[in-house]
Formats: sequence, structure tokens, C-alpha cells
Amino acid sequence: MDIKDLSLGIEEEYQIIDPETRELTSYISEIMDKGAVLFRDQVTPEALQSQVETRTHVCRNIKEARQEVTRLRSMVSEVAHKNGRKIIAAGTHPFSRWENQLITDKDRYQGLMTDYKILGRRLLIFGMHVHIGIPDPDLRIDVMNQISYTIPHIFALATSSPFWMGQNTGLKSYRTVVFENLPRTGLPEHFESARAYDHYVDTLIKTNCLEEATKIWWDIRPHPKYPTLEFRMCDCTTQIEDVLSIAALIQAMVAKLIQLRRKNQTWRIYRQSLIAENKWRAMKDGLDGKLIDFGKEEEIPLRFLIEELLELVDDVVDELGSRQEIEQIRSILTRGTSADRQLRTFEETGSLEAVVDMLADETVLGCH
Repeated sequence: MDIKDLSLGIEEEYQIIDPETRELTSYISEIMDKGAVLFRDQVTPEALQSQVETRTHVCRNIKEARQEVTRLRSMVSEVAHKNGRKIIAAGTHPFSRWENQLITDKDRYQGLMTDYKILGRRLLIFGMHVHIGIPDPDLRIDVMNQISYTIPHIFALATSSPFWMGQNTGLKSYRTVVFENLPRTGLPEHFESARAYDHYVDTLIKTNCLEEATKIWWDIRPHPKYPTLEFRMCDCTTQIEDVLSIAALIQAMVAKLIQLRRKNQTWRIYRQSLIAENKWRAMKDGLDGKLIDFGKEEEIPLRFLIEELLELVDDVVDELGSRQEIEQIRSILTRGTSADRQLRTFEETGSLEAVVDMLADETVLGCH
């Protein structure tokens, strides 16, 4: 396939808050009712009533993705505002408690709570998913196998959940800890082909591990309904510019791997457990940490490794039309991620309410 044909889609899970208390509020039903005509099928409830999910249309390039993400955030924010609520984009709420949240009355979510007990109830977390269109099933699997190495690098750019139920966790992404209590989460397995992956899914279905493949929740998965590779490792990312930069980097990495494949070159496949060491470092320290270069068997500052990724994809970004967004990655390296800004705000103010206010302001930055 031509790398210019790598379509994108972005899903975001927002928090609905009361602007006075700054607490999460169970308001999704009212928001859906008020915005029904506007939202159509692009805005949907999530497992808890304090969550709302948006889904862009299939975008041909990052410019279309920019228009879609901006439009959807603006639309949901405006409906929330008219009803005395706000939205924030972050992986966790700084102090709201999972025990106080109401479950959305849909069979899928009620089933989730039945199957996963307290683990399902604790899912007061919010993610961002990026879809890259790859029609060939075997190519999807090949790209998944190779790009898994870069999950920790890209994930570190999106960290936005340092707080959990009023506590500074000491981690840049506590959302990841909560989510990975569920089965079939975390790093994807390696598969020889699409047929091998399908056999894996069939085995799980036949043995009553799951009803269908959407309950495989890895950091990257071949989407069971759409011809896309879905990247699921990112916390919900606060600023729109960062969302688009991260999506553009994912698209560029996919394009680069396809380009290398045409030249009969492939990224070396490393053990899942080795990549997990890097993911833990990214989850704990974010951009301030060091990852392991397994080829050199050395610890390298993460910011340096991100610069290496940017150099690697440099020859594909103009064809993709995403140079502006890719250059924005360097802005993240300079000013830090949402997690870094949340921690700075708390250090300066001593107030988690001030952290929520900061998140609310940044979430709609560039929307209007």
C-alpha cells in the first residue's frame, strides 16, 4: 500500500466535572440527550456515567484529524458548558473516587462489572486510542510485531495520570496500573501471521474466555471490526496539539516500517519482557527517565531516544503532510507532558482543585 493512504482515526475519553466542586459528575445521560442531534454516532457513553467518548470519522491525513478532534472537543465542551458542566482530558481525575461513580445502564458495561468484579468498578480511567488504516491483515500483524518496541517511547509522551484518589502516586501514568489489572491488557503478543492471530482469538472464544475479540485490550491490537491497527497505550491527552503530534508520530512510525518492509528490512523483534522493562520506566518516570537500548544494552535518556525516532521518520513526514505536528513533539520534550504540568501546578499551589482547573483550561485550548 502507498503510505499516503494510511488513514487515521482518534478516540478520546473525557471526564465530566462539576466546575464548582471539581468532582466528577454522573451526567452522561443528560449530555447525550441535549446533544443527540449534534453527536450522532460520534459521541457515546462509556462504562461510568462520568465519562464520555468521542470518535473521529476516518481521516485521510492529520489535517483532517485536526479538524475532527477540534470540532468534537468544541461540541462536547459547549453542550457540557450549557448544562453547567465541563470536560477534562486526562488519564485519571486527581481526587474523585471510583466508589462514588454510577455505572452506565448498558448490557456491555453491566456485563463488564459482573465479569471483572471490583476490577471493573475501579476503571475510573480515561484513554486515547489512535487507529491507523491498514487493509492487509498480515501487514497489520507484521507492523504490530515490529512497532511494539516503540510503545514505551510514544506512551511516555502521553502520560497524564500522576494522581489517584487524592494521592500523588509517584508515577506519571497511574491509569496504566489500574487498566493492567484486567486480563488481555498490556503489551501485545508476537504472531507469525493474521491466521495465527485469528486462531488465538478463536481459542479464547471457544473456551469461554471472552465472547468476542473486542475484549482483547492490548496496547496495540488489530481492530476486530475495522481494517485498522489500534494503538491503545496512551492516557487521554490534555492538549489538542499533543494529541495530534502523538497521532502523527504513530502514523509516521507505521509508514516507516512499511517503507522498510518494501526494502526487505525489518525492525528487530525483542522479548515482550524486555519491552515491559522500558514500559515500566516510561510509566514511572515519563520523559525524565531513561529507557534501555537493547541493541546497545545501555540506558539512554528518553528525550534522546525520542529525537532518534524523529530522525528515523523524517523522510516520510512530508509525504504524510504531518511535519508541523511531528515538530510539535519537540515542544512536548521541552515543556513536559500533561502529567508534568499537573505535578508542577500541584507543587506551586498545593491544590488538586487547581490541577483540575488547569486541566479544564488546557482541554479546550484551541477549540474556539
